[in-house]
Amino acid sequence: MKSILVIHQSAELYGSDKTLLLLLGDLDKTKFSILVILPGQGPLVQELENKGIKVVILPVLKLYRKMFTPKNMILFFKELARTIPLLDKLNEKYNFDIVYSNTLAVLLGMFYARKRKIKHIWHVHEIIVHPKIIAGLFTYLLNKYANVVVCNSAATRANLTGRIPAIASKCIVVHNGLDPEAVQHVTGGITRQLLGFNHTDIIVTLVGRISRLKGHKWLLSTYINFLANSNVKLLFVGSPVPGQEYYLHEVEGIIQAANISDKVKTVPFTKELEAVWTITDIAVMPSTEAESFGLVALEAMLAKKPVIAANHGGLTEIVVQNSTGFLVEPGNEQSLADAIKQLTDDAGLRLEMGKKGYERAKESFSQEKYVEGMVSILNTY
Repeated sequence: MKSILVIHQSAELYGSDKTLLLLLGDLDKTKFSILVILPGQGPLVQELENKGIKVVILPVLKLYRKMFTPKNMILFFKELARTIPLLDKLNEKYNFDIVYSNTLAVLLGMFYARKRKIKHIWHVHEIIVHPKIIAGLFTYLLNKYANVVVCNSAATRANLTGRIPAIASKCIVVHNGLDPEAVQHVTGGITRQLLGFNHTDIIVTLVGRISRLKGHKWLLSTYINFLANSNVKLLFVGSPVPGQEYYLHEVEGIIQAANISDKVKTVPFTKELEAVWTITDIAVMPSTEAESFGLVALEAMLAKKPVIAANHGGLTEIVVQNSTGFLVEPGNEQSLADAIKQLTDDAGLRLEMGKKGYERAKESFSQEKYVEGMVSILNTY
């Protein structure tokens, strides 16, 4: 039996959290022993424990932009010095064969695997471009301190190999996947009536963190300039990162200033997305920077919804232009508006693209394929 120390950046249930939960929940417990380190409490803790997976709360040593100050660097290495002995106690009990760092943000796995000479698998769920010094630093650390770099898309891999070509020998692409039965149509919870929308409205939904990268402002500006007088309504589902609530305030300010509070609704993060997809007509992912994958697009396709996405990053590997949805020029309001109008004007096209999206998601991005790919890597190292 292989013993795996898993280190992850958060205890929430967004993209990388969900893919980790799917993987660990599906691993054969007679072949793999799993211990998960998370930085705090959250819904992921309960979900993992419900699957019989042990969770320990410890610092995961996140790399963040403001850490490069004398004070923060001192705190960082103090945390490292305090955490290593705690991991050693766990290692005495579990005898780890593999350290698995899930996402670039966690550095604890890199330090511990190096110090105790344990194989290190680093799973990359991000495309970092700016600031360039951070993007370059991450690629350097991956190349130096990972035995295997798992990339969740070809776009993620290309971002790394474009900086350090030699890292290609370590990179393996394993696309994320979902259970085709995971998204079901349900009633109750969030409804059109509860939001103040009626049955003739076309609901365009953006699911994701309220942040500068997800494109809320791009979509809002497009709506105000091209769609506000139509029967299109917008639904935002998600919450800001703790400490970055000002992004939500900015979005709310735009909505109020344009006097469209009755046409645009914001719902906090919920792990029960089935009701959201049930009332959705069109899913949008107007990301202003390249997504490494785009799990929300996959969820929408499994709910048989057409997807409009920005034409960059991992989304281009999921959405098929003019088949399962539309890929639009990033930041281009006219391009986004045209795609939305094409779908709002043609219910048959929405239905056709939704069906094709479901078939593509089921065939190319199944949970089974994702888990098989990861198990192959875990068995090899």
